[in-house]
Amino acid sequence: MITDFYAESMAGDSQGSCFHHVEDRIVLHVMQNSAIHFARPRDRGGPTVSAGQFIAWRTSSPWHASFGPRTATKMLVLPEADLRALVSDRSVVEPADSAEMRVLMAYANMVGSIVKDLTATGVQAARDALIELVKGVLSQGVDGNERRLAPALAQAAKDIVDRHLADPDLSPALLARELNVSVRTLHRVFATTEESVTAYIRRRRLQQARADLASPHGHASISEVAAHWQFADSSHFIRAFKKHYGETPAQFARSSNRTAPGTGDSPPQTTPH
Repeated sequence: MITDFYAESMAGDSQGSCFHHVEDRIVLHVMQNSAIHFARPRDRGGPTVSAGQFIAWRTSSPWHASFGPRTATKMLVLPEADLRALVSDRSVVEPADSAEMRVLMAYANMVGSIVKDLTATGVQAARDALIELVKGVLSQGVDGNERRLAPALAQAAKDIVDRHLADPDLSPALLARELNVSVRTLHRVFATTEESVTAYIRRRRLQQARADLASPHGHASISEVAAHWQFADSSHFIRAFKKHYGETPAQFARSSNRTAPGTGDSPPQTTPH
């Protein structure tokens, strides 16, 4: 179902709604005005969805909803079987300004205007295309606990980090924009890995700084290396380096220079006769 939904201030439970007899649907509200507060019965601590956001929730899980004055949403009712992996029992709430959402809304509006003219085959094709577009919207706001999608998203974030290690603007916010997900989603995805997103950025910068210090052709000072890899100052860099590697940058640089070829620690070469 695709419909425009309007309501004045009201509250109700999903068990008493038009979905009470339907236990295998996903309801998607794209908020255009006012707000809806969702919670489970006897628990009022659920999400509030405001204009500019969307929520996807499962009718098989009971919900209490409170609607603000002049609530306006675009509402889609979809088969749960096709989307269950992307919508947890607690719902999905994300910003509704992604490119995927704009495509979905344009398509839903078009289908709504011509559905009466479609043949049975056309209706089925339109339905399948709609579900694929919703999958795209929910995947860009993937829950970090979704094991099938989180590893790919984490790897994509790491690839961006590795390309922008010397960028002073590199941050979780920049990564989230590049990946078209929320910062909260990005942190949830990295929670499934061995380190946080900020820890990954710091570790990769330390690795590159260490490689610079070990390079036989490098002549940069410790402060220059720290600045290049976006550490706040040389003191911060020295503390982070020692914590990670167990020695200061200066100690590591001296050790690397002593063991580098041609520095006097290699065996003497003999001239054959």
